Amino acid sequence: MAIVVEHEKRKREILGKSLDLFAEDGYAAVTFQKIAEKCGITRTTLYIYFKNKREIFLGSIRQITNDVEAQLYVIIEDGALAASEKLRRVLRSILAICEENRTIFVVLRDYLAQLQKGGKNPAERVNRRIIRLRHILSTLLIEGIDRGDLRPVSVKDANELLYGLLEAAIFRLAVLNDADIKGMSGTFDLAIDGLLEKRPEEKEKRRAEKKKNAAPF
Repeated sequence: MAIVVEHEKRKREILGKSLDLFAEDGYAAVTFQKIAEKCGITRTTLYIYFKNKREIFLGSIRQITNDVEAQLYVIIEDGALAASEKLRRVLRSILAICEENRTIFVVLRDYLAQLQKGGKNPAERVNRRIIRLRHILSTLLIEGIDRGDLRPVSVKDANELLYGLLEAAIFRLAVLNDADIKGMSGTFDLAIDGLLEKRPEEKEKRRAEKKKNAAPF
């Protein structure tokens, strides 16, 4: 058991150092030899843990996403928070993590572009990685609707709205180099506010306003 634990620990260390290297040099410029040198080991030793550069790169990205998911589940499992507040915190957390790892997303963009040039479908690879995030958003939306915190809207459509905003924010960070995190967070808040269930007094007020506006002169 100790050998297995040590093996996994070494793998995580290699992935962490490799991620720094990919961020510094870009995916295309990094070689298996460079990774070995960065980790202070030989190529032969590196082959014990990984078979090629691509496996290391994807492992590095997976390690980030696993760490992100662990942080998100702390929010999701907080019973003191309403579903709408969980959604806000989840989206803000993802945005903050993306901002901290902006260079990695630039490298990932280049990697996906290389896949496309090689005749592969990058969208298929991306969809595999985001399926858990989509599930998290749907879970919180269903929780909010069931508890009356959110309006009874289409979960699929609401999921598409929130994920689309997040996707646009990541594009602005990684491609357009836009650092207006506060402005992006405000967009999330606006969308979630639109999903909130209106209080009875607010519903009555809106009903009265509609009736007044519709009354003939």
